[in-house]
Amino acid sequence: MKAKRVALYARVSTNDQTTENQLEDLRRYAEERGWAVHEEYVDHAISGSKSSRPALDRMMSAARKKRFSVVLVWRFDRFARSVKHLVLALEELRGLSIGFVSYQENVDTNSPLGAAIFTIIAAMAQLERDIIIERVHAGLRRAKAQGKKVGRPPMGQADAGEMDRLHRSGVRQHEIARRLGVSRAYVSRSLASLHKTHPKSNP
Repeated sequence: MKAKRVALYARVSTNDQTTENQLEDLRRYAEERGWAVHEEYVDHAISGSKSSRPALDRMMSAARKKRFSVVLVWRFDRFARSVKHLVLALEELRGLSIGFVSYQENVDTNSPLGAAIFTIIAAMAQLERDIIIERVHAGLRRAKAQGKKVGRPPMGQADAGEMDRLHRSGVRQHEIARRLGVSRAYVSRSLASLHKTHPKSNP
């Protein structure tokens, strides 16, 4: 039976740290499982909050080309910068039929327990998104209750007149949008509607 090919990923945040301890554990674990190491992907002096990491980006690119069948990391926080990033990455790997193993947390997404933990993590990420959405909605409701206008105001006659006046004087649509605080698409739609209703106002 052909041995599984595994990608090892390790990361440290500063130059005075080393990934060797992480890699020793990962190499030993891969050997015990009978996995063949495809490549060791290592990011040095890369903060966990960085959205782009050279080695991690290379590894994910190789994953999309099915160069290996398992990703092995030392710990979740060495791999992902946030719960959201972890869930998205795991979802992508699962869609590619690539397993994910975290050495320290002893999580293997190919096992029943690992799959259950992934489901819990995904649920937590969804809860976080729902909380953020609810906070936004609560803020909008509070603003409305205080009499503040939320979103784009409806197109009124004064706005239409000013928009048409600027357009007839040769002001470009993007400049009209900037002056009136609306989008260019809004200006375009409004002028089209105005000229359709009042053809003679069209220059």
